[in-house]
Amino acid sequence: MAARCVFSVDVEEWFHILDVPSTPPLEQWGRLESRVEASFGRMLDVFAEKRVRTTLFFLGWVAERHPQLLRDAVAQGHEVASHGYAHELVYKHDRRHFTEDVRRAKGIIEDAAGVKVRGYRAPGFSATRETPWFFEALAETGHAYDSSIWPGSRNHGGWPGALPVPHVVPTPAGDIVEFPISMDRVFGRDLYFFGGGYLRFFPYPVIRDRARAVLKQERPVVFYLHPREVDPDHPRLPMSAKRRFMSYVNLSTTEPKMRRLFDDLPMTTFGALLDAGVAHLPRQVA
Repeated sequence: MAARCVFSVDVEEWFHILDVPSTPPLEQWGRLESRVEASFGRMLDVFAEKRVRTTLFFLGWVAERHPQLLRDAVAQGHEVASHGYAHELVYKHDRRHFTEDVRRAKGIIEDAAGVKVRGYRAPGFSATRETPWFFEALAETGHAYDSSIWPGSRNHGGWPGALPVPHVVPTPAGDIVEFPISMDRVFGRDLYFFGGGYLRFFPYPVIRDRARAVLKQERPVVFYLHPREVDPDHPRLPMSAKRRFMSYVNLSTTEPKMRRLFDDLPMTTFGALLDAGVAHLPRQVA
């Protein structure tokens, strides 16, 4: 299969922002305004209009409260995957806690969607070298692939030295196929253009051209966004100026950029890439 782009969404609420003191604790979430039905519904409308299929990493807590969103997504041909249950940083918990969280989320999402969940993405791309049990725990809980590795340093850890291309991670419980977050080397630096605040900050022609450069290297491009990023009017959490900029810059540009990406670049899902075969992929032990 020729290299293509995967457009992925971490389906969560507007208040699911990590490492911010003002982020409400789990026990308060149910009392807050929910905006995910409208914002994610808007995304589904754009996907349908542009006739693209996406991979959707649902937070288990959201799936539990809004099961119709998953059924709507499946009915439109999208792939449903897991974002865990409680939106916690992987490296802040031990293996047992993590395993319980992903097992719980997988069951809730499968019950709501009526399909098997094969993929997982950690909140904040927070799998690191300090969580060497991460991949084995995913294999033990029935996952086939992951898209959590940030192959460099970042606020939530990252995994410097990880292969920046799709690869197989062998574990005693079975293999996990890793689809790392895409980066592009520009002027000797690894830069990230393809999701969140980066996608909203950079001008569209830069994003498109860097994506095409990655595709020419026979690497898939992993795009990622959140429903709150197509909802410019959602409430704001108090936070530092730097985090406020990254969380809220250029929200009004997200939907127009999405539409242009769908017009200009070939799209697929992680599941389709997995089904195309992984025998040719390199292997890297975590």
